[in-house]
Amino acid sequence: MRGNRKDARDPMTDLPALFLSHGSPMLAITETPASLFLKGLAAELPAPKAILCVTAHWETGEPMLSAAERPGLIDDFYGLPEALYRVAYPAPGDPALARRAAGLLSDAGFAPQLDESRGYDHGTWVPLQLAFPAADIPVVQLSVQPDRDTAHHLALGRALRPLRDEGMLIAGSGNVTHNLRAFRGQPADAPAEPWAESFAEWLAAAVAEGREADLLAYRERAPEAARNHPSEEHFLPFFVALGAATPGTPGRRLHRSMEHAVLSMDGYAFA
Repeated sequence: MRGNRKDARDPMTDLPALFLSHGSPMLAITETPASLFLKGLAAELPAPKAILCVTAHWETGEPMLSAAERPGLIDDFYGLPEALYRVAYPAPGDPALARRAAGLLSDAGFAPQLDESRGYDHGTWVPLQLAFPAADIPVVQLSVQPDRDTAHHLALGRALRPLRDEGMLIAGSGNVTHNLRAFRGQPADAPAEPWAESFAEWLAAAVAEGREADLLAYRERAPEAARNHPSEEHFLPFFVALGAATPGTPGRRLHRSMEHAVLSMDGYAFA
């Protein structure tokens, strides 16, 4: 057990499903409110047997699961400081978990496939090396399907929910807001843009109030949705985490911060 069980009613005393904003790869080597949150996260959780990470940086037509025994790291970025390329995260893979997850998805009517060679992209290793730096917990990655809708990704999470009862941590990794055109050139500590802040606060309220229908229809109902997500891949992992929640149990925001004026680094837990 990491940390202490303070109250049986506290949603963090049982292993929740998570949505984590991973931001820029620089988060791995830069101290920010978001990196400090991630560094303290494991102390608030029971120790997972393994982690299923739904990563925004793996886009496929059908659900794909990584099944390598010893995945390497994918440097899916360029032009950043040399120190970032020296970061290691030698967490083992878990082919058995990949097969178990694929079976659950197949039973739910999906057509999952296994990739036995894929390494960890930065959507996976950046947040996990901050939260679980010992790299001793096996990790499996799940792709997103950007040509499918939010309901598809919610259904993925629902199909995978039994893994939580087996001691697995389901963690979606993306961003609450993700407009790279607006992000470029902004200082890390620039004041938050109102249009990014309004989306992040709408999301927090919708999660706390359990407004699943509004969340699924966020592109029509959330303020400035298209501006905050010109493309959806960085928000789709959120819906997998939401789907893995206990039905009828609202989620809660664990962390709130904004970087580069438009990049909301909020994190969520779903009991």
